[in-house]
Amino acid sequence: MSQSNSFLSRRRLLQSAGAVWLLSVSQVGMAASSHVVAVRIWPSSTYSRLTLESNVPLKYKQFALSNPERVVIDIENLHLNQVMKGVGKLVLNNDPWIKNARVGQFDKNTVRLVLELKRSVAPRIFTLPPVAGIKDRLVLDLYPSQGNVADDPLLALLEDYNQGNLERTQPAAAPLPGKAGRDRPIVIMLDPGHGGEDPGAIGKHKTREKDVVLKIARRLKALIDKQPNMRAYMTRNEDVFIPLKVRVAKARKQRADLFVSIHADAFTNRAARGSSVFALSTKGATSTAARFLAQTQNESDLIGGVSRSGDRYLDHTMFDMVQSLTINDSLKFGKEVLSRLGKVNHLHKRTVDQAGFAVLKAPDIPSILVETAFISNLEEERKLRTAKFQQQVAESILAGIKAYFANGGAVARK
Repeated sequence: MSQSNSFLSRRRLLQSAGAVWLLSVSQVGMAASSHVVAVRIWPSSTYSRLTLESNVPLKYKQFALSNPERVVIDIENLHLNQVMKGVGKLVLNNDPWIKNARVGQFDKNTVRLVLELKRSVAPRIFTLPPVAGIKDRLVLDLYPSQGNVADDPLLALLEDYNQGNLERTQPAAAPLPGKAGRDRPIVIMLDPGHGGEDPGAIGKHKTREKDVVLKIARRLKALIDKQPNMRAYMTRNEDVFIPLKVRVAKARKQRADLFVSIHADAFTNRAARGSSVFALSTKGATSTAARFLAQTQNESDLIGGVSRSGDRYLDHTMFDMVQSLTINDSLKFGKEVLSRLGKVNHLHKRTVDQAGFAVLKAPDIPSILVETAFISNLEEERKLRTAKFQQQVAESILAGIKAYFANGGAVARK
């Protein structure tokens, strides 16, 4: 499918999540003025995000107030509209960070947005250019204050990422001591794709990729943790946006033996169906479909929203990524998973495909991306919504993991 069609499908998905969104349609003749067209709040235990989507880039000033704790944003050259007025209705009672939100016309050319907080935070504010049918965005991320970051490994990685230190804090390319599965548990990192403001693909009946793959990953984690010699971790376990580089970094931080990214993508042709498995390629994609899929998956950071201040960790480790042993192990692992998926679903392709997926670029961890089914296919969308198929996919991936290690797998070189 074309890139523009992909963007349009994502835009329609974004507009379907009405619970914490406010949207407006521009009035004729207003194109030249600054106005907010959508407000979104994404709460999570990791951090909360507020996004203002506008027809032009917004100019702002941000500062903090105490007693009570507040974050204030003054937006210049803006007049209050109905979308902005509804921001207080978007704050959920269970938001860990935001107590309430209010907005007003501070002066004739300035709108003031005030967030009252439940706890001390370290705010980060930045702008994002238009992408994937989304207009300009002003993004405010509310992280816990500095003293609480070290208690949460994911928060610590996000802090390193935001400060541009992700590469420096990464461990050496070495496994945990002992032989995986014999001297210690096999460590598996599960990566439910997308999340937060990056919804992934959507089916005709509004099934969201980010929701389905999280359910499958949770089922798979439960199965893995029941094994006496395995332990699973997840890059995300809630509806939160995690940058691709942080997902890779979390796997390396845990010294994972395997990395499994779980997806359910879409094509404009609803006849496309079947499960697929992908591994990394540093020499170009093995098919046009793989190249396109890698491009759309790598756009997740742009859609989900990443500050320009990110690190260069993956660029610096390109020389490690070409290690043929890791990629060969990924292909062997992918083959085992693919053959098991073929027992519960049609296979879109009977061999493991390859392309430059950013989320598969851990230099020392065999990594695969599993496309469980096409969410754009009416029949497969229906199946993806069922607990039965979600469980079958989880069981198939576990069977592939077991077969990979039973045949030697990565343990042979560790």
